[in-house]
Amino acid sequence: MDETRNDMRTGCPRGAEDAWDIPGASPRDLLDRAREAASRAYAPYSRFRVGAALLFADGTVLIACNVENASYGLSMCAERSAISAMVAQGLREPVAVAVVGARGEDFSQPCPPCGACRQTLMEFNPDMRVVLASPEGPVVLRVRELLPHSFPMERVLP
Repeated sequence: MDETRNDMRTGCPRGAEDAWDIPGASPRDLLDRAREAASRAYAPYSRFRVGAALLFADGTVLIACNVENASYGLSMCAERSAISAMVAQGLREPVAVAVVGARGEDFSQPCPPCGACRQTLMEFNPDMRVVLASPEGPVVLRVRELLPHSFPMERVLP
């Protein structure tokens, strides 16, 4: 089992705020923005609300939430909603994303992105920091750590 999985299981912070070198927002700030987004989620079926906050090098933060649909396959995750908003605004290369999720009001447990979201995030910045909540404080990983064998974009480029 790799080190990343061990950290996720125990919820132990790894590489948290002391290693944060991105100006504009701290990991805790980003988690707060993600919680703000989660509060607006449309999740009438699962009641699992998710929020994501994308941070850019200039300090811009975009937030988004999950949007469920009665046809579950049409539901959209918060992370991919944030990426869609990013593209629509002409932005690229986010430097960090915070993700929170919970069925109730306690957003203190890690809520790592699903596989589809990891692949989507990877395409825009494999070194993007992923900030997750934990009872001990923010956990900071890189997208490439969460998806070490992603589908390479280079394979589909002409």
